[in-house]
Amino acid sequence: MHKWNDWKFTDLVLGVVVPTIVAFLIIGLSMQSSFGAIGLKYILLEAIVVVAVPMLIGLIWNQWAGGATGFLMGGLYTLYFADQVYASQGSGDISLLGNLVSAMLIGYIAGALNKRSDNYKRMLIAGVTAGIMGSFVVVFASNFSSILGPATLEGSALSFIPRVLAGILVPLVARAFLRHSNKLD
Repeated sequence: MHKWNDWKFTDLVLGVVVPTIVAFLIIGLSMQSSFGAIGLKYILLEAIVVVAVPMLIGLIWNQWAGGATGFLMGGLYTLYFADQVYASQGSGDISLLGNLVSAMLIGYIAGALNKRSDNYKRMLIAGVTAGIMGSFVVVFASNFSSILGPATLEGSALSFIPRVLAGILVPLVARAFLRHSNKLD
């Protein structure tokens, strides 16, 4: 098992920098097409579906499972709200793509930095880092939203608070899962 302070430079590059660049590229490329989604959010639903679940799977399994879970959960969240906003607005919006990509990024970063460790400090650092990087993606995408408009301080805080809180709370749940599973072995 990896200790909480057992970090390598490649962990940072491959676990945070590269996936974050890919996340911004996905959003940037999608702005060049007609693909879009909506910007309305229910904070609790968003915190659970696109933050907590991918982060939990990333922490207890690995970055690939976390990223895949983020894609699936973020995709469901995006489809649900895209349908609602299209019905009310008559058009889509790019802001929910930020939620989809953020969910994938959160799950991936949590798993990549944690490396299946059950050390709470390492999980906490991985979770908070994943939450912060996912928040940047959501705020970035909202700047190009025709519905939300440029990100405000208030809107940015609404993106950061649930993700960072999840980064603190989800490692507690993940550690309980891992401790319990180790007792079963």
